[in-house]
Amino acid sequence: METVLVLLLLLSPAIGFLINLLVGKKLIGRATTGIIASTAVIISFVISLIFFVQILTTGEPIKVELFQWIALSEFSTQLAFTLDQLSLLWLLFVTGIGALIHIYSIGYMKDDENIDRYFAYLNLFIFFMSILVTGSNLLVMFIGWEGVGLCSYLLIGFWGKNHKYNDAAKKAFIMNRIGDLGFLIGIFTLGYLFKTADFETLKTAVSTTTNPEVSSLLGVATFALFIGATGKSAQIPLYTWLPDAMAGPTPVSALIHAATMVTAGIFMVTRLNFLFDLTPDIQTLIAIVGAVTALFAATIAVAQTDIKKVLAYSTVSQLGLMFLALGLGAYHVAVFHVITHAFFKACLFLGSGSVIHAMGGEQDMRKMGGLKNVLLVTYATFAISTLSISGIPPLAGFFSKDEIMITAFEQNKLLWIIAALASLLTAFYMFRALYLTFFKEFRGTEEQKHHLHESPKTMTFPLIVLAILALFGGVISLPFGLSWLNGFLEPILPGIALAEHPPVGEQALMMAVSTIIAFIGLGLAYYKFVKKSEVPVEDDKITGFSKVLYNKYYIDEIYDAVFVKPIYAMADFFNKTLEPLIRDLFKAVGGLVEALSVPAKKLQNGSLGFYLFFFVLGFCSLIIFIFLV
Repeated sequence: METVLVLLLLLSPAIGFLINLLVGKKLIGRATTGIIASTAVIISFVISLIFFVQILTTGEPIKVELFQWIALSEFSTQLAFTLDQLSLLWLLFVTGIGALIHIYSIGYMKDDENIDRYFAYLNLFIFFMSILVTGSNLLVMFIGWEGVGLCSYLLIGFWGKNHKYNDAAKKAFIMNRIGDLGFLIGIFTLGYLFKTADFETLKTAVSTTTNPEVSSLLGVATFALFIGATGKSAQIPLYTWLPDAMAGPTPVSALIHAATMVTAGIFMVTRLNFLFDLTPDIQTLIAIVGAVTALFAATIAVAQTDIKKVLAYSTVSQLGLMFLALGLGAYHVAVFHVITHAFFKACLFLGSGSVIHAMGGEQDMRKMGGLKNVLLVTYATFAISTLSISGIPPLAGFFSKDEIMITAFEQNKLLWIIAALASLLTAFYMFRALYLTFFKEFRGTEEQKHHLHESPKTMTFPLIVLAILALFGGVISLPFGLSWLNGFLEPILPGIALAEHPPVGEQALMMAVSTIIAFIGLGLAYYKFVKKSEVPVEDDKITGFSKVLYNKYYIDEIYDAVFVKPIYAMADFFNKTLEPLIRDLFKAVGGLVEALSVPAKKLQNGSLGFYLFFFVLGFCSLIIFIFLV
């Protein structure tokens, strides 16, 4: 029965994908496509919930082995799935938030001509994401890993009539392939070392191996795996695809690029924590990259005027904080922030979608303002999520971010300072977005003002649910040793439930410092954009360092000059110079052979005596070579 339920959990979105793709709106109707897709994901969520309750009771993971997939010499692996504490947590918010976003999309995409294809792609994404988090080994995980990359490409470029959107989709696909190559190298290295890709077998092999190659190559494997995580989870230097991915429909941004796909790297590192714990140098590198990414992306978000770009760089920054926790060995803290981030960031993206929907497609915050009186539900939910991501107590984001800050303060004061600056900027740019969008007078056109209206209930319902989760989600891991989450993850991350906690006084002091930092950011934003009523200037009037921030430190331009243009130049050289040269060379060789063949053809004259003469001549030459030479 468990096997059937697991397969239904995994295949339900795939069935929804096939129905919408093959039958589509022409046979089942526009409205029905969204209902079928949403029902498919809700089924997966309900089954995930059943297994979650079961594992709470028994504590035993659910394992399903279908068949032996690969057997090569000493290496073998199964097509198998495991539903344990870690994978079920991911499944709950992937399918739960996924279901809410599907429902939201029914209202948001109702007028789109390709609504059936949109919901088919969304279902396919949920299917591959479920494969990624439930796979029992690295190869099954890699199927899901590549699958979500494909779905990301399809959904970012969904409105393919716009050339820029196609470019954004290709950029995401190519940059993820760079990271995926690293992931593959890591898998191959581990397969070479331990003759397995299974997580449980790897864990046992690592703890018992006497292979002298392990110590030297394990660092190579974990570094390669980290490169894979860097690509999928948008860390420096492979982060530039994520802000451009905002080209896709807003619900796609909420589902893939805020709540689920971009957390795949955190999931993979957490799943393989027993490997990363043995390579402290790689852990330190992860922490440094995470902290730098968090601050770097936060500084860019401060100057953006597109509401979705602000949230995109915010996502990169928050992912950086999660990697900081991973690098410091606090895997449970990273998981906690993944969960709370899924709540408030999905709500923020969907809230921005509600604003864009009301504004007739406008995304520039300079042309908004005064929307809180018209979009009351959107404003309230957006404000709650802004408070949460900024780390204002007692919302969910406060507790998860505070644990990261405490961990950093205990282990590395410099990284704590970087994280604190990133947190200060987070509060500033998020309240900047809130004030510019919802406060003061409306700055758009009269036509936009006339069009303003609250979103339909299919869109506001998911906002309300996510805002409630962003408000109360922190209760799963309260400070002062009251964390349910730590106890739940104990089988995956041994020792965290019983680990020593900082003194109560130190925890309280750090919580106070985190709160003060958040309120400083809030106060600065209030002073600039409410008290002084400042509005960012037009693009051509931006000067100084603000222009550098607005143009994202010109990183895209640098990448274009260093990587893209040289590759194009090399391709042009091959196409216009080298390829014609090689073609002419082979043509010349062919001409020479053809020229030599003319006299050679005269030897084929049909005379039997002539042939016998050359036969005897050749036979005699062979005898002389064998016996005399």
